[in-house]
Amino acid sequence: MKKLLYITVIVLLASVLQAQQLPQYTQYMLNEMAINPAVSGKDNFADVRSNNRYQWLGITDAPRTYMLTLHSPLKNRHMGLGTHIYTDIVGPTRRVGIKLAYAYHIKVAEKTRVSLGISAGIQQWGIDGHKLHLHDAGDDNLLTQYQTKILPDFGAGIYVHNEKWYIGFSAPQLYQSPIKLYESGDDKGTLVTHFLLNGAYKFNLNDDFKVEPSFLVKYANPAPVKLDVGARIIYKEQVWLGGGYRHNDAFTALLGFMYKNYLMIGYSYDFTTTNLKKYSTGTHELMLGLRFSKQQSKHWPEDEVAK
Repeated sequence: MKKLLYITVIVLLASVLQAQQLPQYTQYMLNEMAINPAVSGKDNFADVRSNNRYQWLGITDAPRTYMLTLHSPLKNRHMGLGTHIYTDIVGPTRRVGIKLAYAYHIKVAEKTRVSLGISAGIQQWGIDGHKLHLHDAGDDNLLTQYQTKILPDFGAGIYVHNEKWYIGFSAPQLYQSPIKLYESGDDKGTLVTHFLLNGAYKFNLNDDFKVEPSFLVKYANPAPVKLDVGARIIYKEQVWLGGGYRHNDAFTALLGFMYKNYLMIGYSYDFTTTNLKKYSTGTHELMLGLRFSKQQSKHWPEDEVAK
């Protein structure tokens, strides 16, 4: 049993320290601020969104991710500011971070803008020694402490969009800072620069229905390229139902609802396709969003506006 736990910890740490370090989201198309700082202030309203993801239910200490984003345009809409706060827990490791983002928006056509963004922040990496079971004796001090390390985090992105489509490219963790949780360890573990490419196009089927295919490509050396593809059917910009596929990982289903153009609720479920399906009942993800602007107040009841 100890050997199994030891192997599990090593696999988790190897995947976190050397490959894909960023948490994944099934509803990536509904919260692009989480993956690209250039999204900051792209709309004419302030936007707050929260994603809570519970991965591989049924497996002890499976990944859990909690995230909050906020972004808003400045007065002239040529610039935007945003922030991204998150906690990502994988086995004995915990990663907490905050990033501030700035974007500059350039109008290149009647309804098309190009946005350039940068982000800067910090990450706190931690490992809970009480959750480690060592295969060999000699490192018992690892079991008696919660070790942390604070690292700088920088990123950049570009985003092109209009009412029908968007495409974005971003590079989180540009500075590959060493992750040295223990002084007696080495510097092999570092922040890994990720490259993310995403996009979507909204087709009008008729006056009420639209369909929006989307994709997300992720790459972080030495991990292989990961591809998410999916589509949503949207009814009157208020209700949507969709599905997708994450290569060599899962099929996904999602649904959501927009209330009076300012309150958004989204839910997704992942059907695992790997051998983990023998032990897990799947992955749940809940998203909540709020929009704030004078334009939204047009949709509110008169008694709410009066308040």
